[in-house]
Amino acid sequence: MNNYISTVESRFIKYAKIDTTADPNSTSFPSTEIQKDLGRELVRELLEMGVNDAEMDEWGYVYGTLPNNTENRDLPVICFCSHMDTAPDVTGKNVKPIVHRNYDGSPITLPDDTNQIITTEKHPYLKEKIGDDLITASGLTLLGADDKAGVAIIMDLVHHLTSNPEIKHPTIRILFTPDEEVGRGVDHLDMEKLNADYGYTLDGGILGSLEDESFSADGVKITVQGISAHPGYAKNKMVNAMKVVSEFIAALPKDSWSPETTSGREGFVHPHTFTGGMEESSVSFIIRDHDTAKLADYEERLENILKETLSNYPALNYQFEVTEQYRNMKEIIKNVPFVTEYAISAMEKAGVMALPAIIRGGTDGSRLSFMGLPCPNIFTGEMAIHSRHEYVSVQDMEKAVATLVELSQIWTNHK
Repeated sequence: MNNYISTVESRFIKYAKIDTTADPNSTSFPSTEIQKDLGRELVRELLEMGVNDAEMDEWGYVYGTLPNNTENRDLPVICFCSHMDTAPDVTGKNVKPIVHRNYDGSPITLPDDTNQIITTEKHPYLKEKIGDDLITASGLTLLGADDKAGVAIIMDLVHHLTSNPEIKHPTIRILFTPDEEVGRGVDHLDMEKLNADYGYTLDGGILGSLEDESFSADGVKITVQGISAHPGYAKNKMVNAMKVVSEFIAALPKDSWSPETTSGREGFVHPHTFTGGMEESSVSFIIRDHDTAKLADYEERLENILKETLSNYPALNYQFEVTEQYRNMKEIIKNVPFVTEYAISAMEKAGVMALPAIIRGGTDGSRLSFMGLPCPNIFTGEMAIHSRHEYVSVQDMEKAVATLVELSQIWTNHK
């Protein structure tokens, strides 16, 4: 790739300017129609690069194919996948990407909100990026590197392979998904249409990171029915559901079992949404652990804390609803270890030190793995995600492209 002129920076900047914020409160799919704006642009560019079957379906999924150009017709089909949406935590409207050339390690003050200062103290990975070209937003929005960096990397890979047809590769399926950030990224994905055997998401962080183990995840919604009464005549009658649910939340452990008190392989129970009023109130939780069996233990413990709280309010009823969200991809990938091994080899060939890691979260790859597509997660350089300090290194993205080029060639030797 020494003579290749990268397009990943310009593509990323273009994509970052397109608002694709997902909406967790929407019941439509995709959750916001604006996500299709990026989808249409990607289809246009894929067609322009000679991906003749590029299309976006009614749900907003973008598909495309680079046909097998080897003599071996029996090679597996490989999928590269990234998501187009951005997190609703911070607005993604009117993103203004700024390129900071040859970063020197000094604080970066974002011009549209000078209170937003990106420093190596807050973001230690920056110390490794001195000399790189960094892209940030302007201070009022997130950047959208999660996961438009992944999108740009895959699109640059397509550009590289279509510009250099002598590079051998198996059939490659390109997939861009909506709504990953709200946990629905593959809800309507047509696996028969995708028709791939193994895959990789491009949605990881630091240079060299390779994740093939994720959390397993459930959601729990607890609803408590209070007893309504006129507040002027409520003595010995009213039982305020908001107060009861607040008491329950206050009874949760303070020094453990939560995102703010755990790391590594430690799981947690996290209340994230409180809704309702005096007569009925609900709290929603995410339940996480790398050991799937522990989720049921966590849920039982959580319900016991609720029951203990409600023991002081015997007239009240409650609902305890559990929803499966995703499972640890390692349960599938462990059966096909070569998928991870090939990625490690590709990084080595691209001059990148592989850093196998676990995800304290999940990706589209978590669910895809259980849908028949073993799918580890490869680095993109996206950092400080879901925040106004979000940034990405152009050189990290270029290294990810080089990794995918090597990985595509490695798969041609698969037995």
